[in-house]
Amino acid sequence: MNPTLKNGDIASASLNCIAAVVCLLAAILVFVLKLHKRVVYRLALYQVLSSLSFATIEIFQVIFLNYDKNREVYGRLCTAIGLLNMYTRWIKLLSTMWVTLHIFCFGVLRKDLKRYEMWYIVTSLLVPCVMAVVPLITNNYQLSPFHSYCYVYNNSDSYKAVLVERLVLWDVPAIIILLVASTSMVVLVIKIVRELCHRLKYKPLVNGDQYWKVLNELLPLAAFPVLFFIFIIPTVFFHIYSSVGIPSDVITVLGLLSASLWNLASGITLIIHLLVARCFFVRAKKTNIRALEPSYIYSSNVSD
Repeated sequence: MNPTLKNGDIASASLNCIAAVVCLLAAILVFVLKLHKRVVYRLALYQVLSSLSFATIEIFQVIFLNYDKNREVYGRLCTAIGLLNMYTRWIKLLSTMWVTLHIFCFGVLRKDLKRYEMWYIVTSLLVPCVMAVVPLITNNYQLSPFHSYCYVYNNSDSYKAVLVERLVLWDVPAIIILLVASTSMVVLVIKIVRELCHRLKYKPLVNGDQYWKVLNELLPLAAFPVLFFIFIIPTVFFHIYSSVGIPSDVITVLGLLSASLWNLASGITLIIHLLVARCFFVRAKKTNIRALEPSYIYSSNVSD
């Protein structure tokens, strides 16, 4: 195997090990700080749990550096890891989509989607099953021809059909969700800026304004769609590039590491969010401000 790609596989597994530890730590902190009772932190918790599962599966990809030593055994493992890889990456994708939708609907439409939280969970767990089973039925979970990675591949005469399957099952939906998420964040920013300008000019902000109080809690969650935008592009670019030719070593390694960094960044983001929130809570408590009282209680239509 190409030494560059081999080192890339090892680096990816190492980063995912770190990411898994960081995400697990972040999840534990949510419960230790007793913030899991608040919707905004549960949404962030779903993000790191999806990253934890995705990173854990990605770690096992490194074992296929020994694929040629026992193709029969590693071939079966490849199918299992490929299936779980597709499943967990779809959980990660959908959890990001729901967080984006939640922020957008409250920030722009002023609609409370809190009551749909269970649907977030159910769809994020069931829809990936459909996506992951299709390549299993078509027997297209195989080792990548470029490096040690089990995913939707097939080096037979039906290679083009497999590429179409891969694009339909992951890359195209990821691009669509990417565009929707990016547009939603841009609209949200424009909405907030216009609202602030209007209020500062005609109607000064009031400390008890429930809409802004809740929005301040939700806005840190916007970091997750931003991370999605940053790290999904190299991965999708690698998949598309590999469908039309053999990608360079740099593109392949970049595609590998971007997924690992996405998982790691998600965990770090939540930890920073928790630490900042904790510091604020402690400071607010000392100054006798009711900051520890859950503010994430609002009606489906929050008025001005």
